[in-house]
Formats: sequence, C-alpha cells, structure tokens
Amino acid sequence: MGASQDAPVSDRQSPRRLLESATVFTGKIWDVVRETFRLDEHGEPITREYIRHPGAVAILAMDEQERVLLLRQYRHPVRMDLWEIPAGLLDVDGEDFAAGAARELAEEADVTASTWHVLSDLFLSPGSSSEALRIYLAQGIADVPHDQRHTRTHEEAEIELAWVPLQDAVEAVLEGRIHSPSAAAAVLAASAAKLSGYRSLRPADAPWPEHHSQHGTWPLGPVLQD
Repeated sequence: MGASQDAPVSDRQSPRRLLESATVFTGKIWDVVRETFRLDEHGEPITREYIRHPGAVAILAMDEQERVLLLRQYRHPVRMDLWEIPAGLLDVDGEDFAAGAARELAEEADVTASTWHVLSDLFLSPGSSSEALRIYLAQGIADVPHDQRHTRTHEEAEIELAWVPLQDAVEAVLEGRIHSPSAAAAVLAASAAKLSGYRSLRPADAPWPEHHSQHGTWPLGPVLQD
C-alpha cells in the first residue's frame, strides 16, 4: 500500500530547471515547442515536445428543467460528429475568462446566461499540450435575439443543438456514447454538484492559477522547486 495522504489531494505548480526552449513549428492557432530540462540539480537532461496552447473555456448551459445544452459538431482529426458543449479558445488578449465564456456561449449556442459558476478546471492532455480548460455552469438561460446572433462558418455552420436531461447526458457518458472530454467532465461534475444543490461550486471569478497568463515563463537557470 502507498503512503497515507493527510493533506487534501491537490495538484501543485512544479517548475524545474529549464535548459533550452525553442519553437519548432508555428501554426495558425497553436505552436509546437521543444524544451530541455532537468528534474533536479543533478538529473540528466530530458527533452520533450508539446503543443503551446492559449487555453480555452467551455460551458455547460442548464435550463430550469435541469436539461443541459449539447451541440453536435464535426471534428476532423477523429473523423467524427461529436456531441460537445459550447467552448472556445482564450485567444483575445486580456479578455476576462468568464467574459470569454459568455461570448462563446452566445456565438455557438445563441443563448445567454444570468448565473455563472466554475464547474471544473482541467488540463486536457498534459503529456502533449499546455491547454488549460475552465468549464463553467451557466444558468438563467435566455435566447439571443435573432438579429444579434453570430454567423457561424466552416464546421460551426453545421452545429446541431439539443437540450438533454442531465441524467440522460450522464448515462450517455457512462455508456460510451459521448467522447468529448469537456462534455464528459462537465456532465459528470454537474451530476455530482447537484447533490449539494450546486452550492458547492466556486464563483465565476474564482482564481485560475493553472492558466499560463497567471504565472511567469520558466527562466533558463536555477531550479525553482525540486
């Protein structure tokens, strides 16, 4: 058996000695970075490549009947139409996280929300990407007026929307019918939060120290933390 855990389980920041960093591919949305680092002062150099990502927000919109809004969208890398939740990149400099989520909800789903909470914070693929994702629970839903709706293009032009009872969405995840990580995490987290009447959730402006904008770049030099 492993050692007992007295303190609450919690991830932590753990920058290491960074020896070299270079951008080896520059893309339209994200770049690929190659970095060499040491785990400790005397460790061997380790080189890793990863996607440098601006981060993203996703939104689980829930109506008064506790139905959640899912959208179906084509995803080319996996060649599938996936049921997802509204989401988007944090690619507007200086934009507040919750404001970005509200913008994405209106653009992708044609609705607004009056009540916002943080549902979950995730790293979607921490072995290969720096992408940090914040998922919000949005309630108090209202339609965006037709003359103010965003014109969707490319894959987003095919988006299909559906209001699904929360329990049905949970069952779709557990039965392997929903594969989007943000949607799966969101509906399972909402199901757990429902037990407290959603009172256990953090406010929309809760700190998000895991997003890269909230901490500095690793310096080339001394170990900051072993």
